[in-house]
Amino acid sequence: MSTERGRTVAVLGTGIIGAAVARNLARASFDVRVWNRTRSKAEPLTDAGAVVAATPADAVRGAEIVLTALNDGPRVLEAVEAAAPGLAEGTVWAQLSTVGVDAVGPLAAFAEKHGLVFVDSPVVGTRQPAEQGQLVVMASGPEPVREALRPVFEVIGKRTLWVSDDGAGGASSRLKLALMSWAFALTHGTAESLAIAEGLGVDPRQVLDVIAGGPMDNAYLQLKGAAILGEDYTPSFTVDNAEKDSRLIVEAAEQAGVRADLVEAGLRRYRRAAEAGHGGKDMAASYLASFG
Repeated sequence: MSTERGRTVAVLGTGIIGAAVARNLARASFDVRVWNRTRSKAEPLTDAGAVVAATPADAVRGAEIVLTALNDGPRVLEAVEAAAPGLAEGTVWAQLSTVGVDAVGPLAAFAEKHGLVFVDSPVVGTRQPAEQGQLVVMASGPEPVREALRPVFEVIGKRTLWVSDDGAGGASSRLKLALMSWAFALTHGTAESLAIAEGLGVDPRQVLDVIAGGPMDNAYLQLKGAAILGEDYTPSFTVDNAEKDSRLIVEAAEQAGVRADLVEAGLRRYRRAAEAGHGGKDMAASYLASFG
């Protein structure tokens, strides 16, 4: 493993995104330490060369860069609070999670209290882009840390957009919510269109056939449509996570005085799907909320 400064990275949270991030960094010869609440989910990363730590503090001790990839703001804060005994002043902390607007303030306050350099850097992409190192990183943080993060972001993503030089301002997290509203609109639109065809006795495959190659076509539609038609809800982004993000969007929009009617309707669909036992399935299971 390289001992070059900035090559020691801790990853807290090894879900779909965190595991892919850690694996890609380890394969790129970074010295990677990982921690996950359920240790068994982190253990497979040892095959790529990562070291599984027993506690967040053990994971971050000696790391120049800390990445958090947990479900929401409270869990991110809980993890870094547990990591505090191992954090050194000046450590660069890039949070990759979708935490919403209100959570950024407490995270930035924790970083300031402990002398960390906080970078608000949620990522766009699901399982396959994460595994392929093709995420889009939307980062907000001070100019001096960008060069330190560049090698990390180049491994985990295909592109980095520096949104702001103020991580504490949460500009990247706000941008992420706007983008997720579009992703959910596409998902629900695909799911509902196919469900309506099914309900009206039309072959839903013909919906995709008509759209294919025309101005309404896009790769996302075809991907989610194929998953729905094949009844393959292997999660790349779960219904539970989509419900959480939809709630964050609705809350943020209300605070901003914006009516988010589509997201609100989509949130109800995800809640129905979750209540029916589909929370762990891919968010394309919005389709299943159309029946019953």
